[in-house]
Amino acid sequence: MTTTAAPPAFDTRALREGIERGDAEALLALYADDAELRMVDRKTQPSHPLVVHGRAEIGAMLSDAYGRETTHRLEQVVLQGDHVAFLESCRYPDGIRVLVSSIADLRDGRIVDQTSVQAWDENKSWDDGGPAQ
Repeated sequence: MTTTAAPPAFDTRALREGIERGDAEALLALYADDAELRMVDRKTQPSHPLVVHGRAEIGAMLSDAYGRETTHRLEQVVLQGDHVAFLESCRYPDGIRVLVSSIADLRDGRIVDQTSVQAWDENKSWDDGGPAQ
């Protein structure tokens, strides 16, 4: 009799801990080597999203996002089969809030294709897609 092991499950606990601790390295471990991530916001709109490929580029993006003085909270996560969706809220020390909604396809328990849409509180001092530092 042949048995097949169930594919690895996506680790929602690691997602929560990585987001809420601001641990870019722990979050990067949730991505496949060939993952692709698309980010849509007021600067990188749907017709021209920011697209990063592979763990090196995704890691740099995560290090930038989680290296800032912000608090992050995983508000909701839904896992169904080979798909995960999650909602993250962020807050800068000056009170600016960001809401990020993400949906991703999974392979072997890792993210392979993710699209995120982020909305920022309005701030007249923005010059590069985020609050002035």
